[in-house]
Amino acid sequence: MPKTHKPRAGSLQFWPRKRAARILPSANWSSLEKKYSNQGKLLGFIGYKVRMIRTLAKDLTPDSLTKNKQIIVPSTLIECPSMKILAIRFYKNKKVVIDILNEKIDKEVKKKIKLPKNKIKILDKLNEIEKKINKFDDIHVIVYSVSKQTVIKKKPDIIEIGLGGNITEKFEFIKQNFDKELRVEDFLIQGQLIDIKGVTKAHGLSGPVKRFGIGLKQHKSEKGRRRPGSIGAWHPARVSFRAPMAGQCGFFTRMQYNSKILSLGSAKDLEKFSFQFPHYGKIKTTYLLIKGSIQGPPKRQLLLTFSLREKKYTAKKNLEILNLLK
Repeated sequence: MPKTHKPRAGSLQFWPRKRAARILPSANWSSLEKKYSNQGKLLGFIGYKVRMIRTLAKDLTPDSLTKNKQIIVPSTLIECPSMKILAIRFYKNKKVVIDILNEKIDKEVKKKIKLPKNKIKILDKLNEIEKKINKFDDIHVIVYSVSKQTVIKKKPDIIEIGLGGNITEKFEFIKQNFDKELRVEDFLIQGQLIDIKGVTKAHGLSGPVKRFGIGLKQHKSEKGRRRPGSIGAWHPARVSFRAPMAGQCGFFTRMQYNSKILSLGSAKDLEKFSFQFPHYGKIKTTYLLIKGSIQGPPKRQLLLTFSLREKKYTAKKNLEILNLLK
C-alpha cells in the first residue's frame, strides 16, 4: 500500500496565534485615503453582529448560471447605530500635533474617559485652525457609537476613523458634522462592497486537531492519537513554530474582504418578519444585510470600512431580495 500523507494544515500567515489586544481593531486608513481621495466623507463605521439568516433572492447577475432564478443566499445581519464625533486629530509628518475634544458628548462617554478640566469651545478652536489648515498633512476623527440606541449595551465603543478627500474637504466635513449624529445610510449604499474587521469567536486552549486541522493517527499509535507524529528534527534542538501544537484557538483579529451589502434598512422594515434574534434581542436602529458569514459571535463589535481591493466578479453580482427566512 502507498504511504498515506497529508500536508500540514493551518495557515502560517497569521502568527503569533494569540488573543487580540483590542476587541475593536484599527484599520489601515492611509491606504484607504489614497484610494478614496476624491470623496470627502467618513471611510468607516462601527457595527454589531446580530446573527446569520437565510435570504430568498432573485439572481439578476449577467452571465450567471442561476440568472432570473430564485436562490437561497446565506447572509448576516449587522446593526449600525448612529455615531458621534468625540475628538478631532490633526497630523503632521505622521505624528499627532493637535487633539481637539468635542464638549458636546453623551454622559455615557464621560464615564468611560477622563475629560480635561478646562473646556474649550470646539467651534472657536476650529475657526482658529482654519486659517492655518494647510500646515497639517492629515485629519482623522475619533468617534463613538451611540450604543444606548440598541438593546445590547449602553457603554459606547470608541475608535479613530480616517476621512476621504483632500485636507480642505476633510476639514469642511468635520465642521459640518461635529455636533450631528452620523448615520450609516449617509456613507454606505446597497450593493456596495465593504471590508469587515473584527475578532473571531473564542475557543480557548485547543489541541492541534482542532487548532490546525491535522488528521488523527491510527488507534494503536503511541503517546496519543490527537497529536502530531513528529514535532521536528533533533537539531536545531528546539521545537519550530511551524510544528502544530496546542494553544490559543480563536479570539483573533481577522479581516474579511469584499462583503456585499444586499440590503440596508431601518428596524421598521424587519417588523413584518417578527423575527426573534437569540443572544442579541431586537434590532432598533439601522441594519445591514451582508452576503455570507462574518467572524465573531452575536453582539461582537465590527469595523466596517470601504473596500480596499475590490473584485470585479464580486462587484457585478446583482441580487434582488424577495424575503428573509429564519
